[in-house]
Amino acid sequence: MDDVVDALDAAEGTICLVGAGGKKTTLYALASRLDRAVVTATVRIPIFDREVVAVRATDDPVAALDDGGESTTAFPLGLIRERERDDRYRGYDPATVDELARAHDGPVLVKADGARTRRLKAPNEREPQIPETADTVVPVASVGAIGESLSAETVHRPERVAAITDAAIGDEITPELVGRVLAHERGGLKRIPADATAIPLVNAVDDEGDEAAAREVASVVHEHADVSRVVLAQMIEDEVVDVVR
Repeated sequence: MDDVVDALDAAEGTICLVGAGGKKTTLYALASRLDRAVVTATVRIPIFDREVVAVRATDDPVAALDDGGESTTAFPLGLIRERERDDRYRGYDPATVDELARAHDGPVLVKADGARTRRLKAPNEREPQIPETADTVVPVASVGAIGESLSAETVHRPERVAAITDAAIGDEITPELVGRVLAHERGGLKRIPADATAIPLVNAVDDEGDEAAAREVASVVHEHADVSRVVLAQMIEDEVVDVVR
């Protein structure tokens, strides 16, 4: 089975995670497998000190890469703007991450939007915050949303999901709906730079039933969007289930 780094084409460059239902888990799985990885964000991100060797809070992340101190050898390295609260950090604006990516000689892993722990989402007018230097953008959705109600308990911004899929609030979430969200230019494919590659990820594929549903999602994505592959994964176990091309 494909390694998650290969499946997501994440060995180098700037890799951005958007969507819901596994962004952070995927981010940290990649960081643990990559040499000289930097973990950062263009939005708020929960405290992740246990997932990296060191975290630096700084207004100048480029300088932190070459300060002659611990951060020059402490990888994976977390770089964030500040600790905003006890439970979260504040990220950088996309232009600052662009500068960081140009200065760093390793992969830069970016959390580029938020979902408040929901399993599916569609972005608002300010989201996602993707740097121009992004090489790969990974829109994420959890297969666990399927069968649930299109409501705020499962979906971040359910009204926006409804608007781009012609669904109604309260409808049952189907593989068709999840696939259309991932494939939509106002959903998973929003604001992806022209030179970047989109690789949708269907997460939480825990059993045969989940896999069957995830394959339906992948089929819908391929029907509606020009992407090279859709990755099916169980990221809590750091496992790629399949790559659907």
